[in-house]
Amino acid sequence: MADAEAAKSLSGLLNGIAQKVYYNNSEITEELLKSELFPELPQDAFTALHDKMKGLIKSIATADMDHAQLEAFLTAQTRKQGSGGVNAEQAAALSRFWKSQRVRVRESLLSQSRWEPGLRGLSWRVDLQTAASRGDAAHSGPVALMELELGRAGQDSEFVCLEFDEARVNQMLKKMADIQESIDRIVHRT
Repeated sequence: MADAEAAKSLSGLLNGIAQKVYYNNSEITEELLKSELFPELPQDAFTALHDKMKGLIKSIATADMDHAQLEAFLTAQTRKQGSGGVNAEQAAALSRFWKSQRVRVRESLLSQSRWEPGLRGLSWRVDLQTAASRGDAAHSGPVALMELELGRAGQDSEFVCLEFDEARVNQMLKKMADIQESIDRIVHRT
């Protein structure tokens, strides 16, 4: 019966850490978790357990481990010597936790990492302006018009309209090529 209670307490700790760290539940505190789940455990032992489980969850979540990766990771953790590793019960609890919470934790991490407002849409066209309509022959070249649809989650979109002459379009294309080169360098380096 003691093993079942320990497993429940550890499962509660993992879920409490997830509530606090990934689901932004400010009502969950380290003190609450200790008093509700591990009241007999000395504070320093609880802090060590809490920090270890929090670190393991973070490692698992940032790698977005699938089942095979998780099993390999947990096997390596159980083989670690000293206080850095986990025992079989802790590994089993972490496995159950990740199986049930992976999707929610991943969605939470994605929503926390999104820039707001985000680009929802883009439309463009090229207009030719005639000298007669502008009254100035010097500005009779093509003009690119671009409309950006920006928005935050759960809110209406905002629209930004941009107008570029040929020189500005070329300048923007060069900057976009520079961005693409930087992305390619980073992707090929990893």
